[in-house]
Amino acid sequence: MKGWHAAFLALLLLALGAWADDDLNGAAVTLARKTTAFAGRGEAIAISYRNISSLGSSEWGEIRAAFEAALRDAGARPSDSAAVEARISLSENASHYLLVEEARKGDDRQVWIASWARPAAPLTKTGGISLERKQVWQQPAAILDIAFPPDGMLVLSPDRMSLYTRAGEGWALRQFVLLAPAKPWPRDLRGRIHLNGAAFQTFLPGMSCNGNTEPALSMECRAGDAPWVLESGSHALMLANFAATRNYFDGRIVTQTGARKTVAPFYSAASVESGGRALWLMTQIDGRAAIADAAFDSMGSIASWGSDIVGVDARCGPGSQVLATRATDAGETDAIQSYAIAGGAATPVTAPALFPGPVTALWPSGPAAALAVARDLASGEYIAYVVTISCGS
Repeated sequence: MKGWHAAFLALLLLALGAWADDDLNGAAVTLARKTTAFAGRGEAIAISYRNISSLGSSEWGEIRAAFEAALRDAGARPSDSAAVEARISLSENASHYLLVEEARKGDDRQVWIASWARPAAPLTKTGGISLERKQVWQQPAAILDIAFPPDGMLVLSPDRMSLYTRAGEGWALRQFVLLAPAKPWPRDLRGRIHLNGAAFQTFLPGMSCNGNTEPALSMECRAGDAPWVLESGSHALMLANFAATRNYFDGRIVTQTGARKTVAPFYSAASVESGGRALWLMTQIDGRAAIADAAFDSMGSIASWGSDIVGVDARCGPGSQVLATRATDAGETDAIQSYAIAGGAATPVTAPALFPGPVTALWPSGPAAALAVARDLASGEYIAYVVTISCGS
């Protein structure tokens, strides 16, 4: 796989000058005919796919279906297992989508590229509002959360909490504390740092910790299901119980007024101001984002978001905004977009900010920013970004 991946990256540089078809179907037919000529008519072909473009799962499904239909029309047929293998990757540049195929039959290997023009982006009146992202850290191990105490940076990983201090224009490791969970972590591990100056709380499935970065990094952890603190901007927070063996909150919450409520299980929550009133949004495990008032009474739902959202204080209009990931599969690139909520509907107010792989964590980073972590599909490493909204002029 590493050899194929290196070859693929090199081919993308050449693909800028590759022959462009009129549309997706033309590109699919081009590759299907070359594949059939290589394999032989009537042959079965085992196909694997990889999406490293900005397109979501529905568009990617259409591309796969178009190629397999063109393959059948050309006289070959897809199969789960066959002597001929085809690996197809979708990428993109500023003007085109690129389909790169590597076909193998025994020791013989061929590589082809087909492309088609990306449609011009529709003009939207966003008033100059945009999302800005700044990379702050990268490492091989998963990044669960990052926080910024005075003159430092805390990085929460599955096995440790690390404290870094400024070193020139970068960061240098100062100390770390190992984590010792009472039970193995769940597969899709999540963790959160709640910062208060130099003091902090850390929340993990089945474990919570209290710590401080001054005069040195210290942290004391204990097993239990203490509720996590979920803040949204500077004006709203809730306490929520995490399902220790899963990757979501079980629905037991405590509101800012101290009222105990039970809602549907959810992955993340954000508060926004809309029409002069505060609303809560919660991305539920059924794929919808529930809208609730300040008392957490239902007011509708939103479809088509991913599982991670964050509320921010930026006011580029009459209300505040929510940042949301999009619904993607685990092996795809991801994007974050800012939305305003009005009349029970979500209206995008920025273009999507693209990331080099799936977003694995999205948490508030102060009142007006978010901390986003993406697993880079090219390197396999985890990259953390601070995402902010620029209201423009």
